[in-house]
Amino acid sequence: MKNSILKDLIQKNNSKIVLLVIDGLGGLPIKGKTELEAAKTPNLDRLASIGSCGLSEAVASGITPGSGPAHLSLFGYDPIKYLIGRGVLEALGIGLKLESTELAARGNFAQMDKKGIILDRRAGRISTERNKELCDLLQKKIPSLGDIKVFFKPVKEHRCALLLKGKDLAEGISDTDPQKEGEKIKEAIPLTKEATQTANSINKLTKKINEVLKGKIPANTILLRGIAKIPHLPSFQEKYLLHSACIATYPMYRGLARLVGMDILSTGERIKDEIKALKENFQNYDFFYIHIKKSDSFGEDGAFEKKVSIVEEVDTFIPEIEALKPDVFVVTADHSTPSLLKSHSWHPSPFLLISKNCLPDNLPCFSERACCQGSLGKFPATEAMALMLANALRLKKFGA
Repeated sequence: MKNSILKDLIQKNNSKIVLLVIDGLGGLPIKGKTELEAAKTPNLDRLASIGSCGLSEAVASGITPGSGPAHLSLFGYDPIKYLIGRGVLEALGIGLKLESTELAARGNFAQMDKKGIILDRRAGRISTERNKELCDLLQKKIPSLGDIKVFFKPVKEHRCALLLKGKDLAEGISDTDPQKEGEKIKEAIPLTKEATQTANSINKLTKKINEVLKGKIPANTILLRGIAKIPHLPSFQEKYLLHSACIATYPMYRGLARLVGMDILSTGERIKDEIKALKENFQNYDFFYIHIKKSDSFGEDGAFEKKVSIVEEVDTFIPEIEALKPDVFVVTADHSTPSLLKSHSWHPSPFLLISKNCLPDNLPCFSERACCQGSLGKFPATEAMALMLANALRLKKFGA
């Protein structure tokens, strides 16, 4: 839907919307069933019988989205127009304030062999405490690179953020992360003429990082992704007249929410803590974005049963969300992460919408294949916000 049309139709009321994103929820069958089909989800199945269901597509058919563009789509932002580097999201997620001239990159501590071949892209998912120790070491050894000031910031587990401050830093640089084990760490390549000098600096920095981390198995290198500057996006308040809040345990998703103007609510690490934060703040906001991470992590690890267990755990908290009586309640994913593939995939995400104004689909369960039969059909994820606003009666009629 064209933003100009939607903007003219939006109206304020007292309705409340809850968007529950189970990261990487969609899957592919192993022994005949996907993770969602294998999971015991009586509450989600019940909602599928009284709600409207469908499949949402983050970017386009056949395109595998990253977490950033997939979430932007769900929030109603064109992911092709608003290309946001992963580094910006990581930096914002841990509370860093970025200037328009600075570069941020998302880093993975990783393990490589003597030939530079990556053995483990996530360094065995080292602890956050170990991450902090290594970032402190790197900060001490590499505080700058020529005229460029360098900052290493721990994020969570194997993830870190790299911040570069200096003159004439440019975007348009390829990742050094090969995205798979068994390949060499890549050189940063300038994608524009203006980025040549900055790309050379990134490559020099990678060599210095490798020198400092030599012998620090399983974290003896850092793979860089999403090297970028901060863009400007219209806020949720500007786009939708919604006072919005984010409940997420992982910094990157808090960063994404902060980028679109959501308040970040304090929460513990468990799903139970996230639901508690929702309850405690339910009267203070119009829109809540709740993010569940481990489903995606276990999908990337190929841990089918563990991903099933997270879906089942989420299901047990559905009645507590229902008890708050949100006017619109949506359960979906940003993208699919099948355990079979151990990675994000292009498959559309199951989408379930509950409101007193929706068309009940009477589906037998909430699953990928059941959602294929839902009244919402397959639709662009960028239209999800319009569906939520309409069901919350926050959209006026278009035309006479």
